[in-house]
Amino acid sequence: MTHHEKHDHVLNEQETEELIAQFDRESNVRKFTGTRDLIVKCLLLIFTAYVLWVTLFISLPEQVRRSAFLGILIFIGYILYPIHRGGTKRINYVPWYDLVLGTIGTLAFFYYVVNFKTIVARAVMLQGIDIAIGVIGIIILAELCRRVVGMPILVVATGFITYAFASGFSMRRVIHQLFYTTDGIIGTPIGVCSTFIVLFIFLASFLEKSGIATFFIDLANSVAGFASGGPAKVAVIASALEGMYSGSSVANTVGSGSVTIPVMKKIGYKPEFAAAVEAAASTGGQIMPPIMGAAAFLMAELTGISYPVIAVSAILPAVLYFTGIFLMIHFEAKKLGLKGLPKESIPHFGRLLLTKGYLFLPVIVLVALMSFGFTPAYAACFAILTAIVVSMFRKETRFTFQSFIEALAAGSRNTIGVALACAMAGIVVGIVSLTGLGQTLIGMLTHIVNIPFFTLTHTNLLVALVITMISCLILGMGIPTTANYIIMATITAPMVIRAGQEAGITVPLLAAHMFVFYFGIVADITPPVALAAYAGAAIAKSNPIKTGVTATRLAITAFLIPYIFIFSPSMLLIDTSPFQVIQIVITSCIGMFGLSAGLEGYMFKKVPLLERLMAITGGFLLIYPGLITDLLGFSLIAVVIALQLIKKNPKSVLKLKS
Repeated sequence: MTHHEKHDHVLNEQETEELIAQFDRESNVRKFTGTRDLIVKCLLLIFTAYVLWVTLFISLPEQVRRSAFLGILIFIGYILYPIHRGGTKRINYVPWYDLVLGTIGTLAFFYYVVNFKTIVARAVMLQGIDIAIGVIGIIILAELCRRVVGMPILVVATGFITYAFASGFSMRRVIHQLFYTTDGIIGTPIGVCSTFIVLFIFLASFLEKSGIATFFIDLANSVAGFASGGPAKVAVIASALEGMYSGSSVANTVGSGSVTIPVMKKIGYKPEFAAAVEAAASTGGQIMPPIMGAAAFLMAELTGISYPVIAVSAILPAVLYFTGIFLMIHFEAKKLGLKGLPKESIPHFGRLLLTKGYLFLPVIVLVALMSFGFTPAYAACFAILTAIVVSMFRKETRFTFQSFIEALAAGSRNTIGVALACAMAGIVVGIVSLTGLGQTLIGMLTHIVNIPFFTLTHTNLLVALVITMISCLILGMGIPTTANYIIMATITAPMVIRAGQEAGITVPLLAAHMFVFYFGIVADITPPVALAAYAGAAIAKSNPIKTGVTATRLAITAFLIPYIFIFSPSMLLIDTSPFQVIQIVITSCIGMFGLSAGLEGYMFKKVPLLERLMAITGGFLLIYPGLITDLLGFSLIAVVIALQLIKKNPKSVLKLKS
């Protein structure tokens, strides 16, 4: 066995966990055994009981419910997360200062819970003790966020707080806004996290424990394993399916990539390409209905648009995203002459559905209940119950008491990172609300677009979109998608809508928020900091930057479609008829065919430069909805297809001439 082959083995469970922890701070937790492990799991179960209790059975004031939610998580967080990455090496060890910090932080938030009515009656006239506890609570929350999420989001939040003080606001006013109102830390983001998001995280945990990830890989193998470059196509399908419950690009990349990347390399794909395929497909999981990333639930709350409507609107863009990746993989495989997997290694599709198809039932129940008007929270609870019931059908998927407890504990643990990101993003939202910073930025944009260079038609809207895109990509290099979306949606989404009004274009609220949502997600594969690409590169032993560049090329659709949201909202199925939907689907898929062939430089044969440019241009025109653009795009791609067919089979042309 060569040195190269030694690194192509499928990662075991321990190696997978170590790799996820390396690139995903939220997975870098302390290890416990014996009695201490039992104590930690009991704490996580107490948190689970609290969430279910306040969601399903009682009604508490929002300030009380959200503060208690964070208070419990802070104590658990300081037990689980060390002060630095190396702190996870010692088993069953929690330093005394983490116990102290966790206790003080919890008491700070429960101080508000106990004295809620008194503090509300004081309004902005806080006493010294209120201010001191607010400061302590924010600092301890920030330190835990640094451990779990990372320093960048802390820097952003600190910058906004500094701006508030520089604008002349007093300590009393800032602390009141951030700690004691629903416009700050316990604002809308935490409200959504503590009701909807947390239950979907539990659902994802139960689905994972049921073995659905393995089923998805087997299902993808049965569908596409035989095709040219089969393992890469399997990776795309499996990642799209896993995206229905996994909200983490890194976890998705490592989870399925530990299986698919070595196989892709084995059949002939370059390491950078294999890693990029998995990273791009896994990142797209967050835009895949019916269970999208956590930011989609926040979008529903911030826009007032129901989650089912958002999920339906996201279907076509998600289909185009994965279609684009799938086609580029196909052309790459044809260009390299790659084959599929041996027939004997491919599961039988029908037999697989009969034996394990029941694992789909929780997702079906979830979609059905939300379609019938149930809230996402109740739909998620019923889906969890369904996952438990259907797991009993076969011995290998059946939940035991231990696996049931582990699923609940894992769900609680996975909530911590999302909740902290939401809390810190709430600081930014609170400062924007307090200072009116959003309106200031809109005024600055208006000043920019009035400069003579920017006075062309629609250019002010394009400037707003480009600024938003760049900001989302830069911010996404250091902070999670959830926080990125909250911050940018608060600041730039109104700016985009306002710029559209000045350009005479009505930008729907959903389109503006989807624009921000998409670019926050693709930051995970955009160099120089592309965590999903780095995780894939670690498995493939490839160059991380080259992997990120390749992943960006594969995911090019995600960089184009958001602009189409703005100028043609029909892509989001806004104000469209069934006929228009069919037309958009057909033309967009043909457009993706031309665009993918042009970018890969291969269709039926190698595509020369001029024909590549024609295919790419035609693809752009067809993806953009409109009769004229469709006709022009179709004509260009038809010419390229005709030229390719002639080159592939010149003898048939000679016969026609004769």
